[in-house]
Amino acid sequence: MAVPLPPLPPAADDAYRPGGRSLADIVDREHRALLGLAEQVTDAQLTAQRRREVLDVLTAMVSRHLSAEEQYLYPSARAAVAESAELVDREIEADAALLTALKGLSGPDDPALAEVDERVRRHVSRVAALVAPLREVATDAELIRLGNRWEIAEEAAPTRPHPGTPATPPWNKIVEPVVGVLDKVRDVVTGRRTQLSDLERPRGQ
Repeated sequence: MAVPLPPLPPAADDAYRPGGRSLADIVDREHRALLGLAEQVTDAQLTAQRRREVLDVLTAMVSRHLSAEEQYLYPSARAAVAESAELVDREIEADAALLTALKGLSGPDDPALAEVDERVRRHVSRVAALVAPLREVATDAELIRLGNRWEIAEEAAPTRPHPGTPATPPWNKIVEPVVGVLDKVRDVVTGRRTQLSDLERPRGQ
């Protein structure tokens, strides 16, 4: 029996395997990237300018990542694994706290960066406890189809922390893309770096 996931376009054949990456694999990869950025942003050996750039990318990645999680991972875990419901509720609250902490940072020398680092690490650990049982009950096709929607959601997601926006469907799927457009306009105007690949390009490009 198929896992009761949020509505997705019907597949013509239950054995059909769509193209794309599994939601579980995407989450694992992004969590590793977030941990690496959190470690860099608290590295006192880096220059303040470099830590500022890393902080911008970390903030953007966390904002996009949490948006996609709240749109697809959390509803799927809640629907497919009954015992995950309480953990999902707690994680939504923790997401808001992480976004609030990021929004309150004054810069790369803010002592509260240590709190952000710790919150990122706790997030990775707790969400792993949601992904593992979902991976057990969902089919490969379901995880890939969810992964495809995750990536679409991230493309449209905010790049700045907005802890006050809706965190559950359907409103987050409506509000987040609108907020995301405004964030991206600000990013272009200010030249802000928001992607991991941006950290590889020379300053001023």
